[in-house]
Amino acid sequence: MLKRLFDFMVSLILLIILSPLIVTVTIMVRLIMGSPVLFRQQRPGLHAKPFFLYKFRTMTNRRDVGGRLLPDEMRLTKFGSFLRRYSLDELPQLINVLRGDLSLVGPRPLLMEYLPLYSPEQARRHEVKPGITGWAQVNGRNAISWEEKFRYDIWYVDNCSFLLDLKMLLITVINILRSEGISQEGQITAEKFKGNR
Repeated sequence: MLKRLFDFMVSLILLIILSPLIVTVTIMVRLIMGSPVLFRQQRPGLHAKPFFLYKFRTMTNRRDVGGRLLPDEMRLTKFGSFLRRYSLDELPQLINVLRGDLSLVGPRPLLMEYLPLYSPEQARRHEVKPGITGWAQVNGRNAISWEEKFRYDIWYVDNCSFLLDLKMLLITVINILRSEGISQEGQITAEKFKGNR
C-alpha cells in the first residue's frame, strides 16, 4: 500500500512539475516526426498480465519499397536519440504509474514475445510490478548482458524494500544526467533476447 501511494503521489507531482517539458517535447515530436506523438506497445505487467506502455516516439515510420519498416537504426532521428539519451522518451510512463500499470521502481517491462523464452527463474521477474527504472537499470542498463539483467531483476524481487526504491530512484537521476548505459555496443539500445542457449 505504501509503495502504491508513493508511486501515485510522486508520479502526479512529477507530471505537474514537468508539464511544460512534456508539452514542449510533445510539440517537437509532432513537428519533427509527425503523428502519432506517442508510441504505444503491449508489455507484460504484474503476473505477466498485458498492459499498454506509453513512450514518446523516437523513430520515423520510414519503410522500404516493399512496405516493410526499415531497421531501427535507420529510423531513429537525431531528436529521438536526444530523447533517449536523457530518458525524456519515457516521461509518458508516469501516466502508466498513475494508472497502476507500472511502479516507479521494478524490473523493466520487456516484450510480450519474450515470455515463452524465459527460464522458470527468469520468469520470477513478473512476481512484482514492473517499473520505469529497476535494479538492472542502475547497474548497467542496456550495457550489460541479458543474463546479468535477469540476475539483477530476480535479486530485486527477493530484496525489494521502500528504502531500496528510494536509493534506486536517486541513482537513476544521476545516471540519466551522466547518460550512462543507454545502449549496448553496436546497438541503438540492446540486442533482442533470444532465449537461453
